[in-house]
Amino acid sequence: MEELHLNVNKLILGDNLEILKTFPDNYVDLIYLDPPFFSNRNYEVIWGDAGEIRSFQDRWSGGMDHYIGWLYERVEQMHRVLKPTGSIYLHCDWHADAYIRVNILDKIFGSKYYLNSIVWCYSIGGKSKKKFGQKHDTIYFYSKGKDYIFNEKAASVPRKANTHMKLKIDTDGREYQEKTDAKTGKIYKYYVDEGKIAEDYWIDIETLNRDAKERIGYPTQKPEALLERIIKTSSNKGDIVLDPFVGGGTTIAAAEKLGRQWIGIDQSVQAIKVTEFRLERQYGASEEQAALFTAPYTVHLYKYDKDTLFNEDPFKFETWIIQQFGGIPQNKKGGDAGVDGKTKEGIPIQVKQSKNIGVNVVKNFSVSAKQYNKILFEKNVSDKKPVGYVIAFSFGKGAIEEAARLKNSEKIIIKLVTVEEIVPLSVKPTVAVHINELEKLEDGTRKIEFIAIGNSLSGIEFYSWDFNYNIGKNKFNPSVIMDKEGKQFISLKSGTHNIAVKVIDNDGLENIEVIKLKINGEVDRI
Repeated sequence: MEELHLNVNKLILGDNLEILKTFPDNYVDLIYLDPPFFSNRNYEVIWGDAGEIRSFQDRWSGGMDHYIGWLYERVEQMHRVLKPTGSIYLHCDWHADAYIRVNILDKIFGSKYYLNSIVWCYSIGGKSKKKFGQKHDTIYFYSKGKDYIFNEKAASVPRKANTHMKLKIDTDGREYQEKTDAKTGKIYKYYVDEGKIAEDYWIDIETLNRDAKERIGYPTQKPEALLERIIKTSSNKGDIVLDPFVGGGTTIAAAEKLGRQWIGIDQSVQAIKVTEFRLERQYGASEEQAALFTAPYTVHLYKYDKDTLFNEDPFKFETWIIQQFGGIPQNKKGGDAGVDGKTKEGIPIQVKQSKNIGVNVVKNFSVSAKQYNKILFEKNVSDKKPVGYVIAFSFGKGAIEEAARLKNSEKIIIKLVTVEEIVPLSVKPTVAVHINELEKLEDGTRKIEFIAIGNSLSGIEFYSWDFNYNIGKNKFNPSVIMDKEGKQFISLKSGTHNIAVKVIDNDGLENIEVIKLKINGEVDRI
């Protein structure tokens, strides 16, 4: 199981049903899902990209029965991948909450493992002149077994003093109240500064308002405090948290802050990329913050830019491509004796971040594969199975001929695998930026309009801006995570400014343009 944990901390673009089917049984510790509500309204399509629209149409092609069927098969897979000590929190609203509990959760998890219907109350929205205002969501809390994780202290909230009981102060200066059990006569002492387990109605966590600091532009974004309570209560540090409808990325951001491992899945390119940029902003502002973000993570897309991969840090690329191949990387630099990782069956893998790989690579690797595990090597030769895999961008004629010779003459099968056979490759989008000076203030400050124009065969999804880009460290720390129009207005004082914009296309590929401005009497583009 430990080897599987090497493949967590990942954002995956795709249908969560098909992706969950590839997960092993009893794999994750906690699942939080906030699936699209059964509203039958266009506002449910939030990102508006092809993947989300396709999913919206699938859910609504047959009414409530179809929606429940669509969600049922996904929750069924979640139950399978959940550990026996794990639990699930399913977030929904009045449109389908009763149907979800009776027809999905009770049937899959069993009514005996129902723990709570948490009512999350808020004050924003939900107004009506013809009925009581609807100001809450429901979060169903189920466990997979009887021995589930529940951290009592993490689930506690501050205890309020009872106005009907006398408030006393002990010798340490702490406030407390006493209550006598009517049956036993036993006196219970309650300290005000000690918490109590929260009730099943949560009124202390407000939904995000329009100006909330953590808001990223996702309309149904949940507050981090909500997810922090759930994650702290039902998981421990190092546990795996799964969010199969990642949306605005709140679960992932909270799990990362709390030292959990995580997996996020979504059909929307924008959801995945916005979550990635949210992580960058969360730990990218300074070296101190970046140092906290020690756990590497991967982003799995439909397509990848060939040039970016080819010029990626070699160790990063090596680790990433082996994971994409389904293998386990060595996770160490140098001294690998020609082996960079292995398959789950233990067969060695070598990665070459090069094109036109030559004959010597294949020759040398055949020796390394034998030295790596002689018994396994000889068994695979006997069984006519591959003894090793070489991954590269392309192979020259000599390498191909040597692999064929080894197979025919020595019965040694070395598979030559191109990067494009593992992940589909494409060309990243382009972006150009136009600058318009709008206003010059008396103190020398300039109000400037930035207009980004992206171009991609697959279409542009959104832009992301960093108004204080660190060129020296090549760090993108987004000031604006999601900009659908590619237009920003900012005021800049005298001095030199580095502005960066990223463009993201419908395949999830990105490109960056950096604008250097010098403001001293005039606005000059350096």
